[in-house]
Amino acid sequence: MKLVLVDDDEVLLRTLARRFEQTGFQVVTFAKPCLAEQLIAEQADAYLLDLRFASQSGLQFIEPLRNALPACRIVLLTGYGSIANAVQAVKLGADDYLTKPLDFQQLQQVLCGKSCEAPAGKPGDSLLSTEQLEWEHIQRVLAEHHGNISQTARSLGMHRRTLQRKLQKRRP
Repeated sequence: MKLVLVDDDEVLLRTLARRFEQTGFQVVTFAKPCLAEQLIAEQADAYLLDLRFASQSGLQFIEPLRNALPACRIVLLTGYGSIANAVQAVKLGADDYLTKPLDFQQLQQVLCGKSCEAPAGKPGDSLLSTEQLEWEHIQRVLAEHHGNISQTARSLGMHRRTLQRKLQKRRP
């Protein structure tokens, strides 16, 4: 199965490319601004598009991809989820809309559609726990505020000391 990954976060892009290649995907990546025609030329089975892709929006690629390749899977991925963007993505023709952080097995299943088998194990094994989700969210907000604890605490609506205690604990 051929997969095109479009994301300006080069670390995430390399990580996803490596993981998908290990599971048998043929992967093509785009980390710099590109044209919809370049994506269409790849003739991939699935496209994973970042909502905020450099100075572009992943939304702008959905309609041209859907028109040129009606059978391909198109998934929009974002760290800044909103209902308005999700609705717009689906209206434009996206098959799914996912927010970061997410589980790799879940992402793989969404990209494959019904052609992938369910992962082995108990249901819910691949889902993040509430503590893990909270930790990831805190880390993302902390990065947005360049490590400033006070600004991060205000943004999260918690006391600075509470945030410091949470950050002292190990990642769940």
